[in-house]
Amino acid sequence: MVTRLMDLWESNALALLCALAASLYLLWLAVVLSVIDIRTHTLPNRYVLPAYPIAGVLLVSAALLAGTPGHALRTAGGALAMAALYWLLWVVYPAGMGFGDVKLAGVLGLFLGFLSWQHVVFGVAAGFVAGGLWGVLLIVSRRGTAQSAIPFGPAMLAGTLVTMLVLPV
Repeated sequence: MVTRLMDLWESNALALLCALAASLYLLWLAVVLSVIDIRTHTLPNRYVLPAYPIAGVLLVSAALLAGTPGHALRTAGGALAMAALYWLLWVVYPAGMGFGDVKLAGVLGLFLGFLSWQHVVFGVAAGFVAGGLWGVLLIVSRRGTAQSAIPFGPAMLAGTLVTMLVLPV
């Protein structure tokens, strides 16, 4: 995301502001949703659902203002792809994750799709790796078992943020 922000800095200041606002919104959303999900094992609609139009408008505006309509289409495609994948996983094994995770996946797909399809793929994988590592840490520390329910939203958010920061555009 840093590289994309630098590209926007050079092409259009308003596009940069839109992308920067979207990024700051994602950081705020990650903190709020992680705390709630860890405490309650829920991702409330009052935070997740408004994220679609807020992030969508900011990211699509950034792409269009920068003169890259392909990025705007990929932003929507990333949301659709991630939401569809998580919905399929939820349908196959509903006990494996809550529907809040499915709804959150689409939001994260907006951000990852804005960057590239590679970011979408790695962001999904990083979320599952983070969730697996969290589960292993719980088992090793004897705070959980293999059957323990863990909040997956924080892992999804961490995987997305790490992918956005580490993977170049």
